Amino acid sequence: MVWLLRPDALAAFENEEIASTLPRYISVVRGRSLPLFRLAQNIFVDVGKDPWRAHEEGLRKLSRCITEENCLDREEKGISLLDLKIKLARSLAKECKLCEWKCGVNRLRGEMGVCRVTGPRIASSFIHMGEEPPITPSGTIFFSGCNFKCVFCQNWDISQNPLAGTPVDENGLASMMDRLRREGARNINLVGGEPTPNIHVILKALKLVEEDFPIVWNSNMYMSKEATKLLLGIVDLWLPDFKYWSYECARRYSGIPRYRDVVTRNLLMAHSFPPGEMIVRHLVLPGHVNCCTKPILKWISLRIPDILVNIMNQYRPEYMASKYPEINRGISRDEISEAYRFADELGLKWRSIS
Repeated sequence: MVWLLRPDALAAFENEEIASTLPRYISVVRGRSLPLFRLAQNIFVDVGKDPWRAHEEGLRKLSRCITEENCLDREEKGISLLDLKIKLARSLAKECKLCEWKCGVNRLRGEMGVCRVTGPRIASSFIHMGEEPPITPSGTIFFSGCNFKCVFCQNWDISQNPLAGTPVDENGLASMMDRLRREGARNINLVGGEPTPNIHVILKALKLVEEDFPIVWNSNMYMSKEATKLLLGIVDLWLPDFKYWSYECARRYSGIPRYRDVVTRNLLMAHSFPPGEMIVRHLVLPGHVNCCTKPILKWISLRIPDILVNIMNQYRPEYMASKYPEINRGISRDEISEAYRFADELGLKWRSIS
């Protein structure tokens, strides 16, 4: 079906900076282009002896389809790229390598790794009116559990409690996605907690949905390289957090090793696969403008300068932040002003969505 937005919901798309940066996402929202998961469902590959090589070939075909018309396979030879992604995701979940922790537990049998997620649970699903302008109204699905342990997490009640919410399988998840779209969501926004531990179920759900909608991947971007590849050709709009530049800060406040290496690798992978449309979120932490904010913004300006950036000023000391005196306060006006000035000096696209 062709889904129509209310005129007021379309206002953000008239902004020149947003329209020029997110053209394909906007086209999918307006029903003029197919979402990537639909393209992946209609591209077929011969798996042979090397499913990952077949996946690479499928991605090449899908990449051509984004810019060419009438490119979908007319004959179903082999299996669809989406089915292959499902197969590969299940193999990653069986000896879990979905995120960079690579715990090796059998997620298909409910074994528990660092994220403590034994199976997908939904803490809430609703149409969110407080996301960035091009995303709102957003069909948000909040997964319980997370592979991070951020001491200042504002959603700690679901991120640090993998048993929060209601268990769901691929059929229930597909129904949830369709319902949100029919109720007026312009996208399906997968968030948490963290959606990464549930990639294998999310992909299966996308095979079952009836509606067309863009997929927004709202994530800490700590996926494994293999899992990131599976999301290429599925995610229409990337909405990653880029929290830290300093390795020490990432370990101290989120318990994460090699944070910068993993996140920058995945951001570059996501951006390099067309259409590569992205809004990077950076939450400015008190006392961390020099060690984290400025290096992150500079890296973006050098490596992915054509994306949108949301420099977030809403930090507040939640959860266990009171145990860390240096972040047990809000952001000062001087700190956020300094971050904004630096973004302007770098020529980043941030004012239209902040």
